[in-house]
Amino acid sequence: MDEVLGPTDGRFSKTEAELVGLFDVTQIALERALSGAAQRQQLLANNLANADTPGFKRTDLDFHSQLASALAAGRPDTAFTPQTDTTSSMQADGNNVDIDTEMAKLSQNALDYQSLVAVASSRLKMLQTAIGFGQ
Repeated sequence: MDEVLGPTDGRFSKTEAELVGLFDVTQIALERALSGAAQRQQLLANNLANADTPGFKRTDLDFHSQLASALAAGRPDTAFTPQTDTTSSMQADGNNVDIDTEMAKLSQNALDYQSLVAVASSRLKMLQTAIGFGQ
């Protein structure tokens, strides 16, 4: 049985299951996605920085699918694991970084991050409006 929270005089009788916190699953997932995009940006920048390093293997982070799996499992607070790319073609020196591909991935990731920031900003504005902040 759900515990009744708040006064019992009829003014407020929400059960614990009915209360929505400020940091619901959507907010946690949004924060994790922002973190994943930032981590991926660092990895992609590192790939570019090592484009001329003999034997360097590029790394990437598919935070989209990792976060989707975590959400499906009910664990949106997951940590992301980067993968080293051993499947792409290598240069004669063993390096597998393609500068054009990395630049395209950096641009796409930057757009992902900007979109996530826009969603986070909208959620914050809705919260501010709900509490009457700034009026």
